[in-house]
Amino acid sequence: MTLLGFDTSTSATSACVLRGDGEAFESLPAPERLLERPGHAAELMPAVAAVMDRAGVGFGDLEAIAVGVGPGTFTGLRIGIATARALAGTAGLRVRPVSSLAALAAGIDDRLALALIDARRGELFAALYEDGHELWPPFAATPGDLARRVGAAGISPLAAGDGSVRFREELEASGVRVAPPQSRSHAVSALHVCRLATGVAGVTPEAVFPNYLRSPDAKPR
Repeated sequence: MTLLGFDTSTSATSACVLRGDGEAFESLPAPERLLERPGHAAELMPAVAAVMDRAGVGFGDLEAIAVGVGPGTFTGLRIGIATARALAGTAGLRVRPVSSLAALAAGIDDRLALALIDARRGELFAALYEDGHELWPPFAATPGDLARRVGAAGISPLAAGDGSVRFREELEASGVRVAPPQSRSHAVSALHVCRLATGVAGVTPEAVFPNYLRSPDAKPR
């Protein structure tokens, strides 16, 4: 199966083509990009064009579009999912939605992987995986609450993601191991989005929605 996949759940944009022959062509941001201002509107389509060109495929060669559906930043998720819907609709393809936290965890090289995405408002989006199997479903928590949950479980997982970078001191004090600052595992890899998508059923473009996991910052008065 030849897939185009991308993720815009954090400040950084990642894109990948996973060809049917197993060759992957990925655009993965540098770790420092995670702490900068998001630029998905300007970065996503050029990244898509670049990986498709490197892979030597056109939209007629694709069998599905894979997209990270969060949790993550509100604007980033809207841009990524709107783009997936538009590309799939135009090409007559189905979309395969993938958890951004699951894709992040897939890049953590440890038996116990703690995927952490910065949720703003002093919180984290988190999920815990053991050998690729979900132990703690995605949830939002303050670093302190997460540290207490880890302590109560008596575990020492390896964490990665922009949330682990931002709250490194509090997490390490609780026994959480955090990947080195320059580790590529902190970025949500579109290659892992594609790989996970091979096990996900495709849906019509209009059936794909972001997983915000909590209420938006702005509420109607």
